[in-house]
Amino acid sequence: MKVKRFSVTISLLCFCMVLAAQNICIIPQPKMVEMKKGCFSLAPNTSVCFNDQQLKFLADYLRDNVFSLNKLQLSVNSCKGTLPIAKSINLILDNKANTAKEGYVLSVSPEEILIKAKTSQGVFYGVQTLLQLVPISGEMKVPSLLINDEPRFAWRGLMLDVSRHFFTPDEVKRLIDEMVVYKFNLLHLHLSDDQGWRIEIKKLPELTKTGAWRVPRTGLWWDRECPKEGEKATYGGFYTQEEIKDLVRYASQRHVDILPEIDVPGHSLAAIASYPYLSSSGLPAKVNPGCKFYGIEDNSLCAGKESTFEFLDIVFTEVAELFPFEYVHIGGDECYKGFWEKCPDCRKRMKDNGLKNTEELQSYFIKRLEKILQDKGKKIIGWDEILEGGLAPNASVMSWRGVDGGIAAAKANHHVVMSPNTFAYLDLYQGDPAIEPPTYSMLRLKKVYSFEPLPDGVDPSFILGGQGNLWTESVPTFHHAEYMYWPRAFALSEVLWSPKEGRDWTGFVSRTECQLQRLAHAGINYAVSFYDAIITPSKDDKGELYIQLSTEIDGLRVYYSFDNTYPDNYSSLYKEGQKLTIPKDADTFRVITYRDGKPAGRMITVSLADLEKRVK
Repeated sequence: MKVKRFSVTISLLCFCMVLAAQNICIIPQPKMVEMKKGCFSLAPNTSVCFNDQQLKFLADYLRDNVFSLNKLQLSVNSCKGTLPIAKSINLILDNKANTAKEGYVLSVSPEEILIKAKTSQGVFYGVQTLLQLVPISGEMKVPSLLINDEPRFAWRGLMLDVSRHFFTPDEVKRLIDEMVVYKFNLLHLHLSDDQGWRIEIKKLPELTKTGAWRVPRTGLWWDRECPKEGEKATYGGFYTQEEIKDLVRYASQRHVDILPEIDVPGHSLAAIASYPYLSSSGLPAKVNPGCKFYGIEDNSLCAGKESTFEFLDIVFTEVAELFPFEYVHIGGDECYKGFWEKCPDCRKRMKDNGLKNTEELQSYFIKRLEKILQDKGKKIIGWDEILEGGLAPNASVMSWRGVDGGIAAAKANHHVVMSPNTFAYLDLYQGDPAIEPPTYSMLRLKKVYSFEPLPDGVDPSFILGGQGNLWTESVPTFHHAEYMYWPRAFALSEVLWSPKEGRDWTGFVSRTECQLQRLAHAGINYAVSFYDAIITPSKDDKGELYIQLSTEIDGLRVYYSFDNTYPDNYSSLYKEGQKLTIPKDADTFRVITYRDGKPAGRMITVSLADLEKRVK
C-alpha cells in the first residue's frame, strides 16, 4: 500500500509539472515567478476567505469569475488575522506586507492559495493573476508557485473614443471588465468632438439635445455626404449624469480611474452646433457625420470672447463634480486657427495680452482653462500641441505625435503620459490592408511590444506611464472595438506593467496564444493578424515590381501563388530573403501561412495593381 501511495503521489506531481508548463501564460508577465512542486485542487467546497471588509467585493468578484470560467461554485467567508486558512483561497490585506502600492504576493501550494498585499489594489491584481491560472476546462488544478509582482508604471491606460461612435454604458463596463484582467487601471473617455457631444451638462441642455446627434451615414470616413438641409439627425447618444456616476462607481470597484476628455478649443463642432455663439464666425453649424469640413467650417471655440470661458466654466464645473479622478483631459490638439486670424475678438485678445501669434493665443486659452480647473481642484492634461506657444504652468502632457513632445515636457519638469501614434494608436491596421477593415497606416503587434515609454536621458519621475488609444472613426460597433484592442492591448499591458529587462517576444507570443483561448471562451472578439504573412512590394533598378514576404512570429511556412489558384501547403513555398518576380501577365497575388501542416494565417488576395500603388 505504501508503494502504491508513493506511485500516486509521483503521478500527481508529474501531472502538476506538466500542468504548470501549459498554464503559466500570464499577461502581463509578473516581476518574479518561482515554480513549486504540486498543485492546489479547486473543488465545490473551496472557500474564498477575506480578512478585511474592503475585500468583500473582491471575494465575490473572484467567486463569480471562477464560475464564469468553468461553472465551479466557490463559497465566500470572512476570516480574521493574516494567517492563511487551509484548503482555501485567502485574500489578505496586511499593512505590514512587503509590497508596493499596487504590488502583491501570490503563493499557491497544495494546502492553500494566498494573495497578500498592503492595499486592496494589490490584492485585486493578485486576483487577476490567479484567475489567469484557473483552468477553463479539464482538471481544476492551479500549479504551485510563488509570484512577487508590482507594476513598472502607475498610469496604465486605454482610451475609447465615444464621440465618433457612441458606445452604451454596458459596453463601457464590458471594456472595463476586459481591461482589468490585464492590469490596466485607467480608462480615458473621449467625450466630445466634431462628431458628437456625449455627456449631459444640465445647465447647457442643447449639448445633448443637438450636439449628441448627427445624420446617419456609413462608408469611408471623410468620403461621406455632408448633412442636407432639413435632414433629421438620428444617429448618436449620450450619457446622463446618473449613467456617468454609475460608470465611475463600477470602475472604482475594479480600481480603474476614468479620465474624462472635453476636447477644446478645436474639435468642437458638436458644441458649436449646439451653441453657435461659441465660434469665431458665429455661423450656424451641424454635427459632422464624417464628411470633409476641416478648414472649411469653423470648429474651434473662439478664444476672444469671454462667453467662451463662461461656457467652459459651466461645462467643467459639472464634469469635475462627476469624475473624482485628479486629472481632466482638455484636448488641445489639431486646433484650426484660420478663423481666429480673421476674428476681431481674437485679434483684440492678442493685442490686449501682447500675444505674437495664434499659437500664443492657444497657449493663453489653455492657461485660462487650467485656472478654471484648478479652482475646481483638478489638474489638466492635454495632447502635446498644448506645448505650442508656451505650456501652462502645471499642465501634464499626453504625447501622441511621437515621443518628442513628451521628452520636451519632461525636461521642463512636467508630467507626461506617453501615447505615441507610432506605438499606441490601436485604430491603425494590424495586418494587411487587403483583409483588414479600412483605416490608415500600420501598427503590428510586434511593434506595439517594442514600445519603450521611458526615453533615454529623461528623469523617470516625470513619466507617469502610457496608454493605448482607440479612435473610432472606422470602429462603428463594440464588437469591432474589441477586435482592434486585442491582442495589441496585451502588448501594451506588458510594456506598462512588467520589467523592461524581462521582455521576450517569443514568450509573449506563446502567452498571447494561450490568452486568446480565454478570450474566445469569454466571447470576446480579437484579431489573429499576427499569424498573417507580411507582403513587402518594391521595385528594382529597372522599375520592375518584386515581392518579399515575412512573418511577425517564428515557425510559420509561407505559401503563395500568382496563377489565380488558392495556395496551400502544396503550393510554392517562400524561402527567407527571396525576391519574387512577377510572371508575365499575372494580375493577382495570393499568400497564406501554415504551421505544423495546418493553416495559421488568413488567405491574403491582392491585385498586382494595388501592390504597385503601395510602392508609390
